[in-house]
Order: sequence, then C-alpha cells, then structure tokens
Amino acid sequence: MHTIRMIPVLLAASLVPACTSDAPVPEAGDADPGAELLAPFKKDLKAALKAGMQEGVTNAVSVCKEQAPALADANSVDGVQMGRASHRRRNPGNTGPAWVGELVNDYVGQDGDWQPVSVTLDDGRRGYVEPIVVQPVCLACHGESLAPEVAEVIADEYPDDRATGFRAGDFRGVFWVEYPGAD
Repeated sequence: MHTIRMIPVLLAASLVPACTSDAPVPEAGDADPGAELLAPFKKDLKAALKAGMQEGVTNAVSVCKEQAPALADANSVDGVQMGRASHRRRNPGNTGPAWVGELVNDYVGQDGDWQPVSVTLDDGRRGYVEPIVVQPVCLACHGESLAPEVAEVIADEYPDDRATGFRAGDFRGVFWVEYPGAD
C-alpha cells in the first residue's frame, strides 16, 4: 500500500525538439525531491534527443534505445533509481517498479490534466512520477503515420513495438524516480 499526494504542477505547453515532459519544477522550497532528482535525467535526455533529431529521425530511435537507459542508469546513484515507463511500451525493459505501473494505469483512465504524483512506499522509500505528454515533434516516431524509413527502423529494433498511433496531447507514459525517504 502507498499514500498518494498530488503535486500541483502545470505541464508546459511547448517542447524543444525532444519527447520529454516539460513539467516545471516548483519554486525553491516547494519542489518535491523527486522532481529535483529527475531534472538532470530529463535535461540530459532532452539534449540527446535534440541532437539525435538533428541527425535525422531514425537516429533519434537509436538515442532512445541506447542513450536513454544509460542516462537513467547514470543518474540512478546513492539509493536512487529512475527511468521511464508506459502503458504502450516500445522497449519492453521500460517497465519500472510495480508502483509505477499502478500510477501509469491511473493516468490512462484520466482525460487530460495529468499531474505529477508523489507516493510513500511500503518500505518508507518515496516515489515520484511525472507524466509525459505527446508533443508534435514526438509524432515522427510515435504518431499514427510514420515515414517508411522510420517505421522500418522501429520494426527492426522493436519487433513488438506498441508505441505508435499517438496524437499530440495524448498521455505517453511517465518519468519515474524512487528514492530513500526522510529518516
């Protein structure tokens, strides 16, 4: 069992070319520690995706496959674990802990206005998720109609892909972080 506390943070309306959430971090002193822990991962992933997109959409697929998990691992230190998860995964390894799956399912049932959520886990650890909302640039790899070369790369890299067919504004998944609770 875990206790859920909604964090009143608005999602940003625009995105620099990268399919990442731009949920603003609350004012200093009000920020959830989970938001602060996720910020470097999101920043690094956004930069990697932007660079990948500049080299072509098919390159961005490789960034997501190779660099995104490595960036999550690099930021998972000192008892902190983080990553991405979705109800319609491209990479079967992006599942996250069970508590993340429960929250993803809760988001799927919502009609917009997805807000970050902070939870206290049974073992005293904390968890935090931020929703990822599909931005127009995301449609090149996650939309209803993909360029043939993009569809081919995705089919080769992810034969069981379930992460296409989205529209701008759809719920895509979450960034998640689990970290030690206060002593």
